[in-house]
Parts: sequence; C-alpha cells; structure tokens
Amino acid sequence: MAILNILNYPDPKLHTIAKPIEVVDNSIRKLIDDMAETMYSAPGIGLAATQVDRHLQLILVDISETKDNLKVFINPKIIESSGQQVYEEGCLSVPDVFESVKRAEHIKVQALDREGKSFELEADGLLAVCIQHEMDHLLGKVFVEYLSPLKRNRIKIKMKKRAKEHLVNV
Repeated sequence: MAILNILNYPDPKLHTIAKPIEVVDNSIRKLIDDMAETMYSAPGIGLAATQVDRHLQLILVDISETKDNLKVFINPKIIESSGQQVYEEGCLSVPDVFESVKRAEHIKVQALDREGKSFELEADGLLAVCIQHEMDHLLGKVFVEYLSPLKRNRIKIKMKKRAKEHLVNV
C-alpha cells in the first residue's frame, strides 16, 4: 500500500469529470487500498479518486469512530433522494476550511463494491452528506462551489498563499 498525493484546491485537475470503471480488477483493488491508507492517514472520512489525480468513478467513505467500516462505491449513482439538511463540511483537498452546505437528507445509492458486485445503500445524516460530497468530486465539483463567490474567492486566495508558503519551506 502507498499514501497518495492529494490534490489541493484550486488545482484545475479537481474539475476533471471521472470516467466509469469498466472492469473491477486487481489494479482497481490496489487503488482502493492505497486510497484507504491515504484517507485514514490524512485523516479523513471520505476520499474520491479525483482527489488523488485518478479520474475514475471511485469513492471511499468511513464515518466510523474506529475507522474499521470502509465503504467502497464504484460507479456510484444516487437513485433516490429526499429532504434537506445543512452540514458543516470540510475536505482533504481544502485543508482547514469548514463551511455549511445544504444537501439531501436521505439518499439511496447504487454502486459496485470492491469485488465488482452491485449493491444499494440507503443513507442519511453524516453518511449521506459524505457520499454526496465525494460524488461531487467525480463530477469535478469541490464543496466550496456551493458557497458565495466572495467566500469561494477568499478560500482560493488562502489556498494559493498556503501553497506558496509550502514551496518556500520545502
């Protein structure tokens, strides 16, 4: 397993639309394992392949306190949604930024698991938020795009300044 590099906003690669995974094979399972190690070490509760510069429809989610309930979604599709909830979200691609975002309260997702078997999952609360957040990455969308242009611009400036400071310190 390996820890992968996570792209940081406003990297234009975060706006790449992910392609469906045609075959779930050992290379996809290795990517899943590497992404899981990356997500847990970050630490985070979700990660999309787009965030590690692999533009495939693959997301991982684990909202458990014990970090032992990894959920893998390959080619996920939301087939039902209802209600609305506002949740304070953060993102591994936008470090140290937390903002309130409105999303569906209840969703039903259809996807493939790490073995390529189809499944459906109903989710609400934090799990529903996390799945929707990660699925947005597959569409090339970062959560800050739900914010006002002013807030989004402030975050973009903060992230660019942070990247420059990191380059100076390397």
